[in-house]
Amino acid sequence: MPRSRPDEAWLASAARLAARGRPVSRPNPAVGAVIVKDGVVVGQGWTRPGGRPHAEAEALAMAGAAARGATLYVTLEPCAHQSARGPSCTSLICESGVACVVAGVEDPDPRTAGDGFARLRAAGIDVHLLPLPAAGTSLEGYLMLRREERPHVTLKLATSLDGCIALADGTSQWITGESARVHVHAMRAQADAILVGGGTLRADSPRLDVRLEGLEARSPERWVLTRGAAPDGWRALPSPQAISTMADVQYLFVEGGAECAAAFLKADLVDRLLLYRAPIVIGAGRHAIGDIGLADLGSAHGRWRMSDRRTLGSDTLETYERTRP
Repeated sequence: MPRSRPDEAWLASAARLAARGRPVSRPNPAVGAVIVKDGVVVGQGWTRPGGRPHAEAEALAMAGAAARGATLYVTLEPCAHQSARGPSCTSLICESGVACVVAGVEDPDPRTAGDGFARLRAAGIDVHLLPLPAAGTSLEGYLMLRREERPHVTLKLATSLDGCIALADGTSQWITGESARVHVHAMRAQADAILVGGGTLRADSPRLDVRLEGLEARSPERWVLTRGAAPDGWRALPSPQAISTMADVQYLFVEGGAECAAAFLKADLVDRLLLYRAPIVIGAGRHAIGDIGLADLGSAHGRWRMSDRRTLGSDTLETYERTRP
């Protein structure tokens, strides 16, 4: 039986909660859950640091006896496997008396992969899969890692109006203003790992940390694109294709120079592009992106769609998503 429109709103609320768990839920996905009874939220939760407790367990603990007869909204199919760290979420849900579960995404983990839904239905619980885009977006790093065995990649560029990232002599501080730089730090805080090219590391010795009050501990792992050894405190990645070896990294933030950006674009490994544009013209400066091997203009069209545009002080941020067949 089709679900009513309020279900979408409650599931979107769960997706917003899920964002609180990113990226500290690693190696587990950042999941959000909301329990609703008679139109009132009686429990909510998100995946905690290190992956436990799961979002559903948090929400059920908050709801207590009020969970009986309620509806659980969760961004990802509840896990079906028990581990040394605790019982499966499906077991907890079945014991709670929840009457209905509405989930946004089926879990591609083979230990669950539809079995979570099957166990809930076997227990007499009404189960609905509601593929809300917000739920998928909140899990994009986990889903990319499970489906394509690599992290979700965001490429950040800060340019002048004419597409330069520095003066001809390499001077680049600062092209964008303070508001844009604060936003970049917030984006870093949502990543498991951050990467620059070897040239940027040698020339700028970037810190690549998060310098926002209260979020300093969210500074991501630091990686450098180089075929040589990485310096202390850094990890080396020999090529963009090697991102499949980055263990359990779900979200990779690329901040490299023109050649690093070109390498990821040429390999077709950029999923999201953040373009911070300052209202200045540089002229004979250093371009943002090197050669990506484009043979004709026709093949350049249709690859990207703008998903957001906002003003940050005097600068503009445009967000583009990679379109795939």
